[in-house]
Amino acid sequence: MNEKLKLIYILPNLFTAASIFLGVLSVLSSIKGDFSLAIIYIVLSLVFDGLDGRVARLTNTTSKFGVEFDSLADIVAFGVAPAMLFYFSVGQDFGRFGVLITALFVIFGGVRLARFNVMSGASEPNVFIGLPIPTAAVLLALWIGLWDKYEIFKGYEYVLLAAAAVFSVLMVSNVRFPSFKKINYERANFIRFLISLLLILSLIYIYPLEASAVCLSLYVLYGIVRGVWARFFAKHINLKESKVC
Repeated sequence: MNEKLKLIYILPNLFTAASIFLGVLSVLSSIKGDFSLAIIYIVLSLVFDGLDGRVARLTNTTSKFGVEFDSLADIVAFGVAPAMLFYFSVGQDFGRFGVLITALFVIFGGVRLARFNVMSGASEPNVFIGLPIPTAAVLLALWIGLWDKYEIFKGYEYVLLAAAAVFSVLMVSNVRFPSFKKINYERANFIRFLISLLLILSLIYIYPLEASAVCLSLYVLYGIVRGVWARFFAKHINLKESKVC
């Protein structure tokens, strides 16, 4: 019985270790110039990163060690791996500036993780404060995938450079991004949610790279537009309404 209990406690950490392993494989693939494979490894890391927390909650084996180990795994899989993918694909063409953006992506990703750990339990439950590092990593990887796949994007490497810089800043910003951990599954909204989800999954099945990139881009754009609206327009509207009253 004790051996089984030990195995249950080890299981979530095995998923975390797998995420790190895939992150290292992604780095090695980027160094070899196999960018498509590097992207696949980053996406697979995301899958294992999502599984470790869920397995820990299902088996009631959540621990402080697991939380810290998960953060270290995220630095490798979603900090170092996408940064190396960026550098060896387009970043190295920009000299020291490319090196700087590569380093900032990892550093700001680490800051994002540290802030999340410190604020855990104190932040709003239905939003992320700052762009989550897995989202930034996967989106940057998908954009690089589009650049690598389609010749039409060649010559626009500076867009990827700007994107890496913007994603880095968004990670440490106070911009709120929706969290889907507390979706309202009321009967009135369930059918629409199910149909929307099926349509999105169908598009991702047919065009995995393109559809995934569009969906994540819209998610990030929504957070930015929402933040700008709340910062500059919502307060102005409330002020006008208060004056009328």
